[in-house]
Amino acid sequence: MKFSKSWLDEWVNTGLNDEALAEQITMAGLEVDGIEPVAGDFSQVVVGEVIECGQHPDADKLRVTKINVGSDELLDIVCGAPNCRQGLKVAVAVVGAVLPGDFKIKKAKLRGQPSHGMLCSYSELGIDIESDGIIELPADAPVGTDVRDYLALNDVTIEVDLTPNRADCLSMAGLAREVGVLNNQDVNWPEIAAVPASIDDQLDIQLHAPEACPRYLGRVVRNINVKAATPLWMQEKLRRSGIRSIDPVVDITNFVLLEWGQPMHAFDLNTLNGGIQVRMAEQGEKLTLLDGNEVTLNADTLVIADNERPVAMAGIFGGDATGVTENTKDVLLECAFFSPLAITGRARNYGLHTDSSHRFERGVDYQLQHKVMERATALLLDICGGEAGPVIEAVAEDKLPQAATVTLRHDRLNRLIGIDIAAEQVTEMLTRLGLQVTATADGWSVVVPSYRFDIAIEEDLVEEVARIYGYNNIPDVAPRADLSMSSHHEAHLPLNRLKDALVDLGYQEAITYSFVDPEQQKLMFPNAGHMILPNPIAADMSAMRVSLWPGLVQAAVYNQNRQQSRLRLFEQGLTFVPDDTAENGVRQTPVLAGLVLGSVVDEHWSMSSQAADFFDLKGDVESLLALSADELSFSVARTDLSALHPGQSAQLLRGGQPVGHFGALHPSLLKKLGLKSQVYLFEIELSALTERKVPDAVAVSRFPANRRDLALVVDQSLAAADILDLVRKVGGNQLVGLNLFDVYQGQGIAEGKKSLALSLVLQDTQRTLEEKEIADTVARIVSAVSDEFNASLRD
Repeated sequence: MKFSKSWLDEWVNTGLNDEALAEQITMAGLEVDGIEPVAGDFSQVVVGEVIECGQHPDADKLRVTKINVGSDELLDIVCGAPNCRQGLKVAVAVVGAVLPGDFKIKKAKLRGQPSHGMLCSYSELGIDIESDGIIELPADAPVGTDVRDYLALNDVTIEVDLTPNRADCLSMAGLAREVGVLNNQDVNWPEIAAVPASIDDQLDIQLHAPEACPRYLGRVVRNINVKAATPLWMQEKLRRSGIRSIDPVVDITNFVLLEWGQPMHAFDLNTLNGGIQVRMAEQGEKLTLLDGNEVTLNADTLVIADNERPVAMAGIFGGDATGVTENTKDVLLECAFFSPLAITGRARNYGLHTDSSHRFERGVDYQLQHKVMERATALLLDICGGEAGPVIEAVAEDKLPQAATVTLRHDRLNRLIGIDIAAEQVTEMLTRLGLQVTATADGWSVVVPSYRFDIAIEEDLVEEVARIYGYNNIPDVAPRADLSMSSHHEAHLPLNRLKDALVDLGYQEAITYSFVDPEQQKLMFPNAGHMILPNPIAADMSAMRVSLWPGLVQAAVYNQNRQQSRLRLFEQGLTFVPDDTAENGVRQTPVLAGLVLGSVVDEHWSMSSQAADFFDLKGDVESLLALSADELSFSVARTDLSALHPGQSAQLLRGGQPVGHFGALHPSLLKKLGLKSQVYLFEIELSALTERKVPDAVAVSRFPANRRDLALVVDQSLAAADILDLVRKVGGNQLVGLNLFDVYQGQGIAEGKKSLALSLVLQDTQRTLEEKEIADTVARIVSAVSDEFNASLRD
């Protein structure tokens, strides 16, 4: 949308300069694309009158003229324009004038004749108007007046890039309304009076597609002079808005389009056959447009037709056969409201885009048609003369858009904008925008005017207030997000780390129900208390689990029945053990449990198949314990847990307190539980695994380490862990490594005895250990295990 600043000033004079006005409009959401002067930079060009105009004696295409510019003497000027004639008012660049391009006018002789100035064309003054000769000014133009002042060329055109939802600003009225609101100024609305009918001529109008066109106005005007000149003021307003002057009838329809945003069309009345029918096109109908191109119409295209043929594409383009020509005497003025959905996309389907389709696609004020018809009629009679008939209206009131009522809450407005705007100020903003505002207890109830198709919900009103208040006036407060360090215990080992370790070992996480089959649970834990649900989901899900093993075993059975012979499953969850001392009579303990079934590794050609055993399971458990960095705080002991094999099971302790069990499932339970092969299980209290030792940084010893191996013969019943504990205690700080690398029973070892092979690594951080010190330490260790466990060195 292009408009001239001087035209806007006629509606609302803000006193702002060009840049300030453009900035204000842009900040209100109507982005300014550019500002350009309406004419080039020139000076000393005045209005002159041609007093004499004769043929140049030595040049066929030149004329010798005498020009009155209001001075004491007439100016002799040689001119080559074909339209130069006596009595014409022209633009004269006198001697000393400077034209665009820094072209200076001086005294000269052309073919021997003196020339003291130049008669100017529009292009020579930097005015974008096509012409074949010099400027022809109106006959009443005052001689001697500066042309820049006379044509009001100290002006600029401003081009605004509007978003599709702001069709109301595709007119001077809409722009003036916006600028008036932004500056708290009233708009000088043009006075439009009804033009009384002087003839009774009417035309029948029928709406056959009321959903697409609910209102259509027509008016017959006879005996007009289409050859009358369009007033210079109107030509200039059109030019500065990017529209070329054609003839007075077309210029008037274009002028009201720019003034009010309402497209109009004029038909040559004598080319219409019968009345007007607003209907959908018949598939394949032909129509030759005003530009001479013929189009084949689709059935979804709305057309204006007479009784025989389509005469225009509704809201898009007029037809050539009924267009106004230089011979037109009588016209039918059309002014209609077309539904946006009936026009949207239709122009593009035919490769067209017009000022009319641009506006109708976005929405035109459906209550504006009568006002615009009166405005156009008055201008037509004033410029072209003629006689007007009454306004003819065909309307389907029930198909017209209905005014929407939107509620705006004050607290939501403040919350979304981020500042508190006074209620009185909000009321004034909305009222100046043309909205009907009623104050309520919580805010406002607003009736949306007919020209604002874009306001439908509360957020739309919030946007309007923010725009008018000024986005640049809203304080720029950066978002603040205070960060505080989470309370994290460094010694806490995350559960995900334990899960990742098991996944790395080939386990898959399982999730089973907390409700289990009471019969299966009693088989595994006959001495444990069981909580039976009063209203279970099913009979085999009626007991709360006291261990995660029943669920894992059930999952293993399910997989074995589907030819899955190798399983590694783990689960983290709660166990529920009746306890009168606990809250609600039940002790809920988070535990981590696992199940191993089948071979150690997947079947592979390079490895022999070997079934997993107790020690494979023990190795996996020790991998979890190693994450605590405090393996020595854990120990194992014999267990008599009924669910586990008495010879392949152990109780896990930390700091001497029981924290779990691991081992092989009791052989007597395998068949009863539906298992086809041996299963190994572990279950550890989560609290025992998630508490790790925070390591202390110590210097790495620069001195060599020394290894000594011992082979001790002890009673077969003696636990190796007890011996290792004693060795660590006696070895002290110099013993930095201890490993049990062999256990032997057989030839050379007495019955009831076993040989334990230990490696001892001795090292000091301050010096190199001497052989005597090493020997003394080994001797103390041997003496201690001998005294404590009756151990002897193996021969």
